[in-house]
Amino acid sequence: MSKSPLDNEALIHSPLFASMSELEFNAVTAFLERRHYKKGEVIFSEGEAGQEMFILLTGHVIATVNLGNGSRRKIYDFEPGRFFGEMAIIEAAPRSATCTATEDTDVLVLQGLDFYRLIFEHPMIALKLLGAISQVMTSWLDESSRFLNDLLRWGETARLRAITDSLTGLYNRRFLEESLNSRLEGGGESKRTIAVLMMDLDRIHEINNAYGEAGGDQVIKTVAGVFKQVLRDADIAARLAGDEFAFVLPDTTLEEALQISERLRISVSRLEIPIVVNVPEGRVMEQRLSIKTCLGVAVSPQHGSTGPALLAAADAALRKAKDQGRNRVIAAG
Repeated sequence: MSKSPLDNEALIHSPLFASMSELEFNAVTAFLERRHYKKGEVIFSEGEAGQEMFILLTGHVIATVNLGNGSRRKIYDFEPGRFFGEMAIIEAAPRSATCTATEDTDVLVLQGLDFYRLIFEHPMIALKLLGAISQVMTSWLDESSRFLNDLLRWGETARLRAITDSLTGLYNRRFLEESLNSRLEGGGESKRTIAVLMMDLDRIHEINNAYGEAGGDQVIKTVAGVFKQVLRDADIAARLAGDEFAFVLPDTTLEEALQISERLRISVSRLEIPIVVNVPEGRVMEQRLSIKTCLGVAVSPQHGSTGPALLAAADAALRKAKDQGRNRVIAAG
């Protein structure tokens, strides 16, 4: 013969009944219906309406939420004595998660109508029930808040990884091209002047050969760090690849773009970049390098009315600057 629910230790010591006398406990359990779920069976699904709360008698249940990309994440484990689903009958709220039995599981079910019968017929018992639910819900909300914060941080990290360059923290090519295209294609935006700058560093390959890839990376990171000192808040700076950078400057004339390009060139040329090098006898020392840069400038609609056209025009101007002796700014012809 199976045990009565009243003999179940997990139920007796459940936080739901911890403050109740034996008579009060018996009064509540008289309203409970026992139900069995097989391993893998869904007890209820996220978003469903519900009229029942559940108290876990034996087995194990997990709560999961949909992350919106086809995957699910576990947010809570329920052990015997714990309860779940109470918000469906307290606030008539849709199920906030999917609860699934991960092994053969028995639960006790309290119907919504019976819950309100308890409130009207046994108000003191109802106060103790609601107090226990409130305490557990506070813990649940704290845990849910931590989960949501983790999820937000994870989402923000993933978003940043998708649009930024890991070495410099600048935007990547994809973000710059999408931003440029959206500005040029977006209704009234197409009538506004947009400047595109292309930049690369002079003789970076010589630095890579002399100081290794780490030395070249240090130069690129240091150069990228000066852009914020020159660019405006609305400007976009991106690392395209290697030592190549590009900039999108909204509402900028050719004259203004040339002035900003010149400030970028001068700021880079004034850098003293620390490089750590190995010397004989296993010692290390720090050297300081300087580097020059070239920039090509194009503006819409003078040099192109699409993103690819402007980037190509600025790149052609950059090549011309390098051919004319480097360390200079050239506008597209």
